[in-house]
Amino acid sequence: MLRNESLIDDIGQDLESLVALRHDLHTHPELGLSEVRTSDIVARELAALGFQVHRGLGKTGIVGTLKAGTSGRTLGLRADIDALPIHETTGLAYASKTPGIMHACGHDGHTTMLLGAARQLARHKNFDGTVHLIFQPAEENFGGADLMIKDGLFKLFPCDAVFGAHNEPGIPVGNFGFREGPLMAAVATVIITITGRGGHGAQPETTVDPIVAGASLVMALQTVVSRNLSPHATGVVTVGSLKAGEASNVIPDFATLVLTVRYFDPAQGKFMRERIEALAGGQAASFGATAHVDWQEGYPVTINEVASTRFAREAAVALLGAENVHDIEKPYLGSEDFSYMLEQRPGSYLMMGNGDSAGLHNAGYNFNDAAIAPGAAYWTSLVERYLRAA
Repeated sequence: MLRNESLIDDIGQDLESLVALRHDLHTHPELGLSEVRTSDIVARELAALGFQVHRGLGKTGIVGTLKAGTSGRTLGLRADIDALPIHETTGLAYASKTPGIMHACGHDGHTTMLLGAARQLARHKNFDGTVHLIFQPAEENFGGADLMIKDGLFKLFPCDAVFGAHNEPGIPVGNFGFREGPLMAAVATVIITITGRGGHGAQPETTVDPIVAGASLVMALQTVVSRNLSPHATGVVTVGSLKAGEASNVIPDFATLVLTVRYFDPAQGKFMRERIEALAGGQAASFGATAHVDWQEGYPVTINEVASTRFAREAAVALLGAENVHDIEKPYLGSEDFSYMLEQRPGSYLMMGNGDSAGLHNAGYNFNDAAIAPGAAYWTSLVERYLRAA
């Protein structure tokens, strides 16, 4: 039986090939629901290790299943596999060869860490039960977790609990972070269309200017959080786009605002929606225009179950030492579709240090290869502790 403290060293025998695998995935990134090559590689790796491989959930998703012993207990581990529509500027020898697409969020690393754990689990089978390794598409855009669930993920592959992780730039490699309860925010995209009456820019009195109404609404929206939520609450309303017109001497008929809205409390999100709709209608009407609000719900709040999070934290302490494990004090206002899985099953989402790298979704970002071994060791240790052999 491997002792936990030897896991990282044991994974060292695979490290060279795992790094090469990660570099290959980085060189050939694929956007959500188009991860055909990536899925082929994952499926091939898992099959060679003796996993039962199921393809097609969420279109390009993969589930690898491995059983050992006689226990009926089950555990799911998830890694995301998609890239982003960003043009890479790292200058790396293994930089993306696909213009305008790169692994700017480290999903190539997440995939590699879980495949590294797959090798360990298949090699030693030091657990009693069933582990499902979930390689999920489209985290960045189409909610691949929700798509896999709707395709029967947890009916076909029951999981007593499910865990996921993300790399975190600025935190030392080998340092892991945990938080009970809300970890990442819910998000909504809001499109507000203001309809006025267009005309000649030299005769504004004959028009209803949607640009002026839109500009006024941008300012009014700043009060949704600052003057409607408690200072102890957390919310974000950001106007990311205001588009209208084409020429300097033409007042257009329409102006369109696109917002991102983020929150942790569903009741708070409902209230923010009511205030945004009221402000849009009121501001537009004050200029003689009308407003239509299209509220598009995105990912829900990522909420870590307390017992699962404590278990996951204890596993990290046992593997890495208490000095390399920290509690995340404040939740992140970014969003994560692993939230859909945590709505269906107990579990937890944790953060793994990526060292001094550029920030996520940055054209200069790169996953830190030094994080592969501790990440793979952690997943292996978590399975062995959760599905503890007799």
